[in-house]
Amino acid sequence: MEIPKDETEFKLYKLRHSCTHVMAQAVQDLFPGTRLCIGPPVEDGFYYDFEAQKPFTLEDLVKIETRMKEIIKGNFLFEQTTHSKEEALEVFSKRNEKFKCEMIRELPGDTVTFVQHDTFVDLCRGHHAMRTGNLKHFKLLKVAGAYWRGDEKREQLQRIYGTAWPTKDELDTYLIRLEEAKKRDHRELGPRLDLFSIEPDHIGSGLILWHPKGARIRIQMEEYLRNKHLARGYQPVFTPHIGRAELWKTSGHIDFYRENMFAPMDVEGQAYYVKPMNCPFHIAIYKSGLRSYRDLPVKLTELGTVYRYERSGVLHGLLRVRGFTQDDSHIFCRPDQLQTQITEVLELAKEILSDFGFKEYDLKLSTRPQKYVGSPDDWQKAEAALEAGLKASGLPYEIDPGEGVFYGPKIDLKIKDSIGRAWQCSTIQVDFNLPERFGVTYRDDKGHDVRPIMVHRAILGSLERFFGVLVEHYAGAFPVWLAPVQVAVLPISEKLIDYANQIHQEINSAGFRVELDNSNQTIGAKIREATLQKLPYMLVIGEKEKTEGTVAVRNRVGENLGTLKLAAFLSKLKEENESRRGCPASVVDKTVRV
Repeated sequence: MEIPKDETEFKLYKLRHSCTHVMAQAVQDLFPGTRLCIGPPVEDGFYYDFEAQKPFTLEDLVKIETRMKEIIKGNFLFEQTTHSKEEALEVFSKRNEKFKCEMIRELPGDTVTFVQHDTFVDLCRGHHAMRTGNLKHFKLLKVAGAYWRGDEKREQLQRIYGTAWPTKDELDTYLIRLEEAKKRDHRELGPRLDLFSIEPDHIGSGLILWHPKGARIRIQMEEYLRNKHLARGYQPVFTPHIGRAELWKTSGHIDFYRENMFAPMDVEGQAYYVKPMNCPFHIAIYKSGLRSYRDLPVKLTELGTVYRYERSGVLHGLLRVRGFTQDDSHIFCRPDQLQTQITEVLELAKEILSDFGFKEYDLKLSTRPQKYVGSPDDWQKAEAALEAGLKASGLPYEIDPGEGVFYGPKIDLKIKDSIGRAWQCSTIQVDFNLPERFGVTYRDDKGHDVRPIMVHRAILGSLERFFGVLVEHYAGAFPVWLAPVQVAVLPISEKLIDYANQIHQEINSAGFRVELDNSNQTIGAKIREATLQKLPYMLVIGEKEKTEGTVAVRNRVGENLGTLKLAAFLSKLKEENESRRGCPASVVDKTVRV
C-alpha cells in the first residue's frame, strides 16, 4: 500500500502499520522460532506473513490478541534507527530471519532502517504511531495462506489479517459491516442460488462455469449493454481469442505484461498467445480501411473475453479470475473531440450504473507519472479534457498526481455498494502509446496523415467481477429486470396443475422468466423454497383462484399482495421490469435474514 497523501488516511496508515509490529512481537513471544516476512497496512486493516512451525488456529488468534493488549498497555515508544547493511545482516542472521536478510541484500543503498518498540526490532521504513498505547481498538480477523513474494515456487507462509481503528465505535461499525458482508458473500450465495460454480479440480482455477440461472442474468446484462451502446453510436465487433506473438510484440505486451500472459502455444511453427486484452484487435479493425477526419469519432465496442495468468494466491471467486469478459470499447477521435467523448462516456457510465442500482461514486483523475510516452503538451491537453469532462458530468472527483499509466492519463470510478464498500469499476484511459506503435492515422482536412487519440473505456469492467459485486450488493435478491426467475407458479395440489400450467404458459408467452413448481411438496414447502431462492414473486394457485380465474400474489419477503387477475399482475410486472427499479434496501435486508 502506498503511503497516503491525505492526512486522515495517513494517520490510519500509521496506526495499522504499528499494529503489524505489535502483532509480530506477540506471535514470536508465543511461538518461538516463527520467522518474520512482511507486514504492511492495507485497506481497512493490516496483515503480517509468517513462516511458522505449525498452522495458526482461531484459538491462537485469541492468544495473540491477548498478548498484543499486554504490549499495548506497556505504552512503548516506537523508535527508528539507521544501520549499515552489514550490521543489519548480522542482527537478523543471528535471529535466523532469512527473509529479512534476503530483503536487506536487495534494498538499494548502503544503509537500512530499523523500528523498535519494547524488545522487538523489525526492518522497516518507518511511519508509525508515537507509542503502542495509541493502538487500543483492533481485532484479528483470520488466517490465510500465502507464498513468499507471491511466488508459488517459494516458501508457503501464513498470513494473519487484522483491522484497527482510531475509536471503538469505528471498530464496532467495521466489524458489523464484516458480518453483513459474510452473509452476502457471492462465493456462498452463487452456488446456493445455482448461479455459477468454480471447479478447480476438473476445469481449472480461476475459470467460471455459468449455470442456467446465472447465464439468464448475464444475458440480461449483455443485451442491456449492447442496446445502450448501439443507441450511443458504438459499432459492435467480435475478435479472436488468440493472436500471433508478433501482434503482442508490437503492442508491447510481451515486453511489459508477459508475466500476466499465459504461455504461448505452437500453431504450425508459430507462437500464438491467448489474448490478455482486446485493444490490438480493435486497432486492426480501425486500420482495415482509410479513415478521414469526417469519419471520427470511431467507437468500437465488444463484450470480449480475455485471459490473464493470475497467481493462485490472489484468485478470489468471481472478483479475481483467469478468464473474464470485458465491456470493452475503444474510441478513436480527433483532439477537438476528446472532451465531448469523455463527457459522453461519463454520462453513459452514470446511466448504466444507476440502472444496476449504484448511485454513489468515488472518482479520481490520475495525471502524468515520471516515466511516460507522448509529449508534455499532449498530456496537458488530455488531462484538461478529462477534467473538463468530469466537471461537465457534475460528479465530485479528486486529482491523483503522478498516478497515470505510462501511456496516458486516466479516470477511475469506484461504486459504493449497499453496505458502503467501494469497488473499482469504470475506467477511462487516454492512450498515446498504441496509436504510435501501430501507426494509427486518419487523413485531416489538409490531406495529411495524423494520429488520432485513442480512448480505452470499460464501464462495468469484468462482467464476472461486476456480477460478483451485484450478488453481494443485492444479497442475491436481484431486481425484477435482472432476476433469473421473475415469477414462481405454486399450485396448492395436484388437481390444480392444469390451471397452473395455463398460468405458466401465459406468463412465459408474455416474455417473462417463470417456473412452475409441480412437485408433490406442501404449499408451505414450495413457498419456503421460492423464498430461499429469493424469487421476486410467487403466484399461489388454489381452488378459489381457479374458480375466479385469478392468482394470489406474494413477494419474496412473505408479504401477501392480494388476489389479482393475471392481466393486472402482468401489467404490474411489465412496469416494474421496464423501469429497472433496484430492489429496495429494506427488501434486500429481509432476504439476507431468511
